[in-house]
Amino acid sequence: MNTLDPADWSALRALGHQMLDDMVDHLATLRDQPVWRPMPEVLRESFAAPLPVQGTAPEALYARFRDEIQPYVTGNLHPRFMGWVHGGGNPVSMLAELLAGAMNANCGGRDHAGIVVERQVIAWAAAMLGMPAGTSGVLLTGSSMANFCAVLCARQKALGEAGHETGVAGARLTAYASAGAHRCIPAALDMAGLGRAALRKIPLDDQFRMDMDKLRAAIAADAAAGFRPFLVAATAGSVDTGAFDDLHIAAEIAAAHGAWFHVDGAFGALAALSPATRPLTAGLGRADSIAFDFHKWPQVTYSCGCVLVRDPAIHTATFAQPAPYLAAAPRGLAGGFPWPCDLGPDLSRGFSALKVWMSLSAYGTQGLAHVVETSCALAQRLAARVRASNRLTLLAPVPLNIVCFGIKGKSDDEVIDLVADLQEDGLFAPSTTRIGGRVAIRCAIVNHRTRAEDIDALVEEILRRIMAPAAG
Repeated sequence: MNTLDPADWSALRALGHQMLDDMVDHLATLRDQPVWRPMPEVLRESFAAPLPVQGTAPEALYARFRDEIQPYVTGNLHPRFMGWVHGGGNPVSMLAELLAGAMNANCGGRDHAGIVVERQVIAWAAAMLGMPAGTSGVLLTGSSMANFCAVLCARQKALGEAGHETGVAGARLTAYASAGAHRCIPAALDMAGLGRAALRKIPLDDQFRMDMDKLRAAIAADAAAGFRPFLVAATAGSVDTGAFDDLHIAAEIAAAHGAWFHVDGAFGALAALSPATRPLTAGLGRADSIAFDFHKWPQVTYSCGCVLVRDPAIHTATFAQPAPYLAAAPRGLAGGFPWPCDLGPDLSRGFSALKVWMSLSAYGTQGLAHVVETSCALAQRLAARVRASNRLTLLAPVPLNIVCFGIKGKSDDEVIDLVADLQEDGLFAPSTTRIGGRVAIRCAIVNHRTRAEDIDALVEEILRRIMAPAAG
């Protein structure tokens, strides 16, 4: 066997057509399927097999996928998946993944169409979020990596080339984010060599936003103690409640201290697409950097995050690592500097830009704005149903698309069990969090397939279960 290509292309073509037909049928019939199914233990054990020595026919592998893998994935395609901020994907993005896989382009660098497409996507992203023309950016696996890259850019601004040569020892840098910030923010400080203790978690106000007076006080105290405030990381759409920090004030505070102003807008930044929710994002365009995901509200298939950086020079200085074998050239395949590998940590990168470019082109910002508006309207519908019930209680404001509510008269363990039962029965997939010291049912309305009937059915099923007489 001199190649990995098939001896019979027609057989592979037939299998590919079957796969595509099956996947389209899968998407078209989602409502008839369980939201999620736990994977049977016998199947789990089958994926602890020894490393294969002999090959297996693709037809047999596809049969295993169809029977043993496909039924037991996350469930976020389903309109009644509401527990976490997972996008539902879209059919055009699915097809783009097929095309990108066929091209197998390494988009870490070189001068080719994949890089040109990614630059177009970055320019569109900057326009969507109110960043200036010429904003730098790069696609990544998700907002965790995007936030990490932003922290590294902030470190670059603070320390310059010395940070690359001697590290951060003795720099006494401090960063600031709300107590409700995503876990990837302290993780980014840790990975950047600054340590989690460098992050000051600022208390929340009664709207679950970073308290700006306390932010000012924390920065002043650190500056007086000889620390160097270098980063203010605001949140646009918090993980628990969807709250937005006051981005204008955060930008002003950061500027007053010469600190980098970053916005973690993993999903909330895309509220800028809709006139109805855009006021929440006021000040977003003042950021030095923004992290967000295309695989959340824009519904691009996983995975695809993005970081935007206002200053291209700082962005390139943060990541570029000259090497003779990667030297740019004025012409030929080695042209087209800067390459994505000079803007992020990855040298080997797939053609993720294709699915973003095709999705944005297919649906336009109007289509994505409609998804945002519908999600938020459904969240308000759920909040209204909760308020109208004498058994449910709203535990946090609903500024965007996340609703957190409790069940009166039920213990934390009972609420957790109820949510697990809904998931394991394949009916709904909410999640839980903790609000004000008690367990809350958390519903994040993100999927473009979710309808009013799904919201109503969730509330009715919860009420039915908590009002049913106890067995025995």
